[in-house]
Amino acid sequence: MTRDPRYDILFEPVKIGPVTAKNRFYQVPHCTGMGWLRPRMLAAMRKVKAEGGWGVVCTEYNSIHPSSDDLPHPSASLWDDNDIRAHSLMTDAVHQHGALAGAELWYGGARTPNLLTRITPMDVGSFPNLAGHPLQTRAMDKEDIRTFRRWHRRAAIRARDAGFDIVYVYATHGYLLSNFLNPRINTRCDEYGGSLENRTRLVRELIEETREAIGDRCAVAVRFAADDKIGEDGEPVFGERRDMLAMLADLPDLWDINISDYSVEMGASRFIKEAPLEPYMSWVRSVTTKPVVTVGRFTSPDTMARQVRSGIVDLIGAARPSIADPFLPKKIEEGRLSEIRECIGCNVCYSGDSIGVPIRCTQNPTMGEEWRRGWHPESLPPKTSHARVLIVGAGPAGMEAARALGQRGYEVMLAEAGRDLGGRVTREAKLPGMREYIRVRDYREQQLRKMANVEVFRESHMSAADVFEVDASHVVIATGSNWRPELFDGERFLPAYDPEAAAHVLTPDEIMDGKLPAGPTLVFDGDGYYMGGVIAEHLHAAGLQVTYATAYDSVSNWSGNTGDRARIRRHLTQLGIPLLTARTLKGFDGIEAVLRGTYGGTDERIAVGHVVMVTGRTPNDRLYRELKDEAGNSDLPFTLTRIGDCEAPAIIAAAILSGHRYALALDTTVDIDSEPLRDRVEITCGDKNPKGLTSVPAPTPRHGR
Repeated sequence: MTRDPRYDILFEPVKIGPVTAKNRFYQVPHCTGMGWLRPRMLAAMRKVKAEGGWGVVCTEYNSIHPSSDDLPHPSASLWDDNDIRAHSLMTDAVHQHGALAGAELWYGGARTPNLLTRITPMDVGSFPNLAGHPLQTRAMDKEDIRTFRRWHRRAAIRARDAGFDIVYVYATHGYLLSNFLNPRINTRCDEYGGSLENRTRLVRELIEETREAIGDRCAVAVRFAADDKIGEDGEPVFGERRDMLAMLADLPDLWDINISDYSVEMGASRFIKEAPLEPYMSWVRSVTTKPVVTVGRFTSPDTMARQVRSGIVDLIGAARPSIADPFLPKKIEEGRLSEIRECIGCNVCYSGDSIGVPIRCTQNPTMGEEWRRGWHPESLPPKTSHARVLIVGAGPAGMEAARALGQRGYEVMLAEAGRDLGGRVTREAKLPGMREYIRVRDYREQQLRKMANVEVFRESHMSAADVFEVDASHVVIATGSNWRPELFDGERFLPAYDPEAAAHVLTPDEIMDGKLPAGPTLVFDGDGYYMGGVIAEHLHAAGLQVTYATAYDSVSNWSGNTGDRARIRRHLTQLGIPLLTARTLKGFDGIEAVLRGTYGGTDERIAVGHVVMVTGRTPNDRLYRELKDEAGNSDLPFTLTRIGDCEAPAIIAAAILSGHRYALALDTTVDIDSEPLRDRVEITCGDKNPKGLTSVPAPTPRHGR
């Protein structure tokens, strides 16, 4: 296959100061939950992106000093020479594939509590910690500013010495430099506050000093917000930003543009669609002659090419699309568009950093596992036997297992009881705002169609006897799970309703099957993720009077980790749906529901005719248990494994991972339940260095390490 000439423009080289990107695909800095804690995982992950064709691959935010410590969110760092050696693992790997490597220099200010180093953070003034911790920053005096500039210069030199080609001055996202730029925050009366020229002084100094420090070996980039403050979605409030950028326009070699509202910049697809920053970018290219990059969860090469042709950007910035498919550029270049794993905008990748763990992805189960498990998003080991595999259930776990096994070369039979493939993905994608989740199914279905060694049997309900009749060496049960109507009280599932009211208690499965309650309805969310909110919205759209209640303090509590909890609450409020938080469902008799405050108080009675319970799920493992029972004490004529929600209900990303793990472990010595994870450091008596860390010396004692 050959590249469509419409996309030739995306593969033109772009000069960025003294360096040149081989194409317009630019992986912007993004968090990974790896940072300085896991340098090998970080290097291997970025290497795969360079292999996949990205012209520029940036690492994540790099702390320039121990007084900018973000744990439990592990940033990268450039504190000393040990960091140079650690970063060299990444830059060497990226350069192997002809890509440029970028490093973003970062100081968090009031957004960092320094829980590890316990050093007092500094900012423009003495502000409360913006992450909610009970502390304040030290207001920077002129000596502090001079010291900060020295820290930044030293970090820039370390970035150069580590092999980076682009070094960032990070002036956005509510961190220290953006606070200096903000007239509502920066009320200083010296030469670093007040006028526009004064407030931009520190950023100007850092650009000039960074260029002087790194010489003509590296380019200097600035990350900068195009709008002045958060307005309505798609309606930017530019304020003085045009004048500010014009003052600095030609100082850096590249402008990496974002916006004030992070929930738009990296918003979940339920609310934010492709290219949302386009209205904000209308003036940027007219102000500067330097290359411009921005993000937009770009998955369509047509949108990418249009953005370049229309002069909106010079480089296509991406974080999430590069996670979902590290080989996106190469697939466009080679005309393999149907093989692109399109980002679904679920923000599970972002959740990893939110909770301080390595990145993961719903579409790409290999993300974050490139070094730890040795996985690759495109290359799978060939089969090691002529075994035949039967997979029962074509939900996300079953489809991924079939796809990966098929790619390995195994003969696979995928049996689905229904007509449609996709399981829960197909059902959930019909709910409000969830349409892009169908990409999980569509990508895998497209790949299965190409595999002559994979047979898909629809409307094929399998009994235990049917399974025994199939001549399979391995049987995989991927029959999913079902939502329960009971309430989990922390120890067990119990009915929260009178027996005579059982017919008035529904589950999300019944709602997705098309069953609608009649009259006022309570949606009780004990799950805390997206399901409770989308079910409430779905019922509201059907014309029902809906009330949402949850025992959590927040609506869709876990969605705070994916960055859309506030949007969910705002959206449901705008729809007029009453939201009751910190309430536990204590009873329902078919006429009214009784809610008790999580922290005490008087019981509330709400007149509703139905309750939809969004609490827990039951694994649909009956076939698995029947097969085990049929065997009794005898050995089965095949191996038997359950995967995905059938094993343990979880998020879709976990189901995909489960299917992929099974496929890669088949006919190997890997124990799927106890496989070694190579980021765990093993120390034995007498060891001078931890195993696996021999190429990067252990850091010398210092703050926080």
